[in-house]
Amino acid sequence: MTDAAWKPRLIALDVDGTLLDPETGLISAAVKAAVHRAIADGGRVVVSTGRTVLGVAPVLDELELTSGFALCSNGAVLLDVASREPVSVETFELAPVLAELADRLPGVIFAAEDLGVGNRVTAEFPPHQLEGAQQLATVDELAAVPVPRLIASWPGHQPDELVEHLSGVELPSCTYTLDHYEPWVTVTPEGVSKGSALEKLRTELGVLSSDTFAAGDGDNDVEMLRWAAHGVAMGQGPAAVHAAADEVTLPVAEDGLAKALGRWFR
Repeated sequence: MTDAAWKPRLIALDVDGTLLDPETGLISAAVKAAVHRAIADGGRVVVSTGRTVLGVAPVLDELELTSGFALCSNGAVLLDVASREPVSVETFELAPVLAELADRLPGVIFAAEDLGVGNRVTAEFPPHQLEGAQQLATVDELAAVPVPRLIASWPGHQPDELVEHLSGVELPSCTYTLDHYEPWVTVTPEGVSKGSALEKLRTELGVLSSDTFAAGDGDNDVEMLRWAAHGVAMGQGPAAVHAAADEVTLPVAEDGLAKALGRWFR
């Protein structure tokens, strides 16, 4: 947006790599201040993340957000910030995608979201990678329960290997994105993304499509950046994310989000 009088009214912010620096595990004072300036000026901030409800809770606490909405599990779960209760949940059947990923990624392990509890896993994940309890389960047991989010991790491999194996592949009856930090596939219901969930929320809130802003750094942010009237990619993100945005800001380690928001909220 080049109109000097324009200000975003619906502001969608990714967590890891955008609000929060993965290297430090912290949200900087500059970024917190920028977020609160936007709220004070009437902006509706929506934390939009691949994290589960459990994983987003400490972020909401650190930002001191007490109202509004958050999008979790890449848009599959809409959370009421005040009550910390899900407003809506989209789920999908796991059996077809489990079979396809097991065939394409030998040695893959799975984590199926158990909403508000943790994950049912086919093998234990490192504690820092998943939020909440991990309950061991077989692939058949995972397939028996529809879920909002599935994680497929390919231990012993690099993210670029995962991209090579799944490039151009359409997995059955789902939407998936790849992580550029870990060899992970994040799977959500078909047609569900941060972008689709934000469009639904925008309509319900009565915000004009021309008054939307989004910032992110990952593959799972691409649809969100395209959705926004003004999309900002973080400097450390990959080229595909930069290409989806209207602007590339500084990396998260240099408070790029604060710089981007500062244009309108001083």
